[in-house]
Amino acid sequence: MSTTTRSLTADDLLQLPNDGRRYELVEGELISMAPAGGRHGHVAMQIGWRLAEHVEKNGLGVAFAAETGFLLERSPDTVRAPDAAFIATERLPAGEITASFVDIVPDLVVQVASPSDTASELRAKTEEWLRHGVRMVWVAYPNSQSIAVYQSPDDVRIFNVGDEIAGSPVVSGFRCPVADIF
Repeated sequence: MSTTTRSLTADDLLQLPNDGRRYELVEGELISMAPAGGRHGHVAMQIGWRLAEHVEKNGLGVAFAAETGFLLERSPDTVRAPDAAFIATERLPAGEITASFVDIVPDLVVQVASPSDTASELRAKTEEWLRHGVRMVWVAYPNSQSIAVYQSPDDVRIFNVGDEIAGSPVVSGFRCPVADIF
């Protein structure tokens, strides 16, 4: 007897009942994740609200909160949900943002490392974002109070407490002391 498993689609993911877990879809495979812990959520909020405030005040585009699903590819579908994201105005279609998953690859993605994340998992997810066209990825590490900024897999800068992180050239004018995030 053989079993066939069907790849899930972004539409299937949207229809899942709310069971208290978070999900992403990677090449049609459902990935289940436990809800984020308090420290993770706090760091994500510290970055997210600062980013959103700067973007809105300067009319740069749209910032997205944690768990917004971005449709990165179809057949098989991949939907990823960063801890924060930004899309520049010139890349947004006129009108409202869709109620379903966003089908525009973000310009900036923020990931906050969880205690259960391995270095290789974070690296693979960062490279996946970059491969799909994200221009800048920030990976925040609460334990070391540092942020790795990637513009390509080989172009990474580490910012520590005492440093100031900048969003240029992707988020024009954004600057924030790393200490304010942690």
